[in-house]
Amino acid sequence: MTTSRANSYIGFIGVFDSGVGGLSVLRAIRQQLPHEDLLYIADSAYAPYGDLAAGQIRARSELIADYLVSHGVNAVVVACNTATAHAVEHLRGLFSLPIIAIEPALKPAVQCSINGAIGLLATSATLASSRYADLLARYGKCARVIAQACPGLVEQIERGDWQSEAVRELLRGYLAPLLAAGVDQIVLGCTHYPFVQPLIAELVGPEIEILETGAAVAVELQRRLAALGQLKTAGQGELRFMTSGTPEKVGPIINKLWQDDVMLQQLDM
Repeated sequence: MTTSRANSYIGFIGVFDSGVGGLSVLRAIRQQLPHEDLLYIADSAYAPYGDLAAGQIRARSELIADYLVSHGVNAVVVACNTATAHAVEHLRGLFSLPIIAIEPALKPAVQCSINGAIGLLATSATLASSRYADLLARYGKCARVIAQACPGLVEQIERGDWQSEAVRELLRGYLAPLLAAGVDQIVLGCTHYPFVQPLIAELVGPEIEILETGAAVAVELQRRLAALGQLKTAGQGELRFMTSGTPEKVGPIINKLWQDDVMLQQLDM
């Protein structure tokens, strides 16, 4: 597929998520790689991916990745744990450019744990995936992992509601089994969840460490770009935002999470 330069993203890094949660990863990339041009796609019309069948997740991920690749990006970051779990290997089989994945930080959690009890908050789709099963087989041998699905939490964050009493009550219920098991590490296995990390920290107390993986993704992206000689080292990188949802509805949520007003374009697909 060819595209005019006016409608291209040549040299950009494409970042996508089922909705606004991947902004937590985008922020880490922006901090680590301030010179890179970044295009963020919120597939809000199909959020949350955790409620979709595996085939639907692969189809949406392929459609978005194909859009990004055909418009000239240098790399694609799958800023969604559910899309990584069900689609990243499929995407890597289709496209030759770097496809950077995200996965729950079980390895560092196991390494940092004192008592070997690890809590994991994730979507049901992530926990049901073979990729998660492989991750658990690799790093869960030396620890006891208490995995907790969090239905409804992504939807609350997508609505811009992450500080309400309703969210607090959801989190109390999801954290209760982890606290009862005596975990000393909690892994945030969804890119939406860092936006409620302060509330989680308040509910569990300072003795429990909370881990998320945005910074690790940014470092891996930097490494891959440098290896290809594509790393930008000067200038202020451009930021663009698109959504498959309704910009008038999604825009205020992105502005709130990004803590700045952004120009949000419609993505028709």
